[in-house]
Amino acid sequence: MKFFNKIQSRLLGAIMLIAPAVAGLSSCGFVYDDLAPCPEGLKLRFIYDYNMEFANAFPSQVHCLTVYVYDENGKYVTTLTETSSEKLSDENYRMTVDLPEGKYKVVAYGGMQCDASSYHFLQTPAAGADITSLGVALNQDIMQRPVGTELHSLFYGKIFDVEVKKETMAYDEYTVPMMKDTNNLRVILQELNGDPVAGTDFNWAVIDDNTRMNWENDVVPEGNFTYLPWTSGTASTGLQPDGSEQKVAFAEFSFGRLVTSNSPTLHITRCSDGSDVVNIPLINYLALMKSESNYKMGTQEYLDRESRWTLIFFLDKHWKWITVQIVVNDWVVRVNNPELS
Repeated sequence: MKFFNKIQSRLLGAIMLIAPAVAGLSSCGFVYDDLAPCPEGLKLRFIYDYNMEFANAFPSQVHCLTVYVYDENGKYVTTLTETSSEKLSDENYRMTVDLPEGKYKVVAYGGMQCDASSYHFLQTPAAGADITSLGVALNQDIMQRPVGTELHSLFYGKIFDVEVKKETMAYDEYTVPMMKDTNNLRVILQELNGDPVAGTDFNWAVIDDNTRMNWENDVVPEGNFTYLPWTSGTASTGLQPDGSEQKVAFAEFSFGRLVTSNSPTLHITRCSDGSDVVNIPLINYLALMKSESNYKMGTQEYLDRESRWTLIFFLDKHWKWITVQIVVNDWVVRVNNPELS
């Protein structure tokens, strides 16, 4: 009797070990009405390597994420968000989206779900809404402030050739490439003779029509907006040969996406009499920094990949810009084209 009990016990143990494997095989290998469906949908990876380093900076720069899913006809299906910067900073982070078999379009935004977001969605998609109604715009409270604002970073990404396949019996994996829409510009004014200049001696402005972007991240005309510096002041570059301290004026701007179809300007005037110190087409000067090693890169791609800029202007004794040379992101550029100024 004990012998048969041992055999029965061993058989029961073997069945218990095999049962989970058989159950798993049954649920995805065969179809049963009383079993839960197999995993089906998308597993999305997000990367931000559309920068001048050509390296993925998504984990370190994107702290919140909003993902919109549309069907193949561009009709709204669902929204997913992630607000955990800890999760997004993980190189292995993937967003799982449960979806039935079919073709889809995915649009992603980084920075919109963060508390410090500087942009808002034009509308919240409802069931069946068309993808063309999607878009973002700069917050009204920012546009109405009498001083400039350091904008919270905004990122955009899309992938339109997405398909959930029934036969895979698993999540279909795709990568969503992101790009950065916000820029930071630091402007420095230095008097060539060494006389000190202060940030409060000047009025600073960047003027552009780029406060709104549509579902494809194209800038939509809304009218020119004047970006004021979010910080300005006076800085020291050290001692001059005569022992006096060299002081320069600086201002720092934060603004939206730069596009070659627009004509943004950097305009600096003297507070004392309102006369121009610098009044230039901004994109033309920023494009001067593009290295010869990247000569095949188009201007728009370069503007989209770079997001942090520094311009240094040298002034004469009358605080007028000497239009001979300029320093752009540490590159000394000689200005030989009079049309630039």
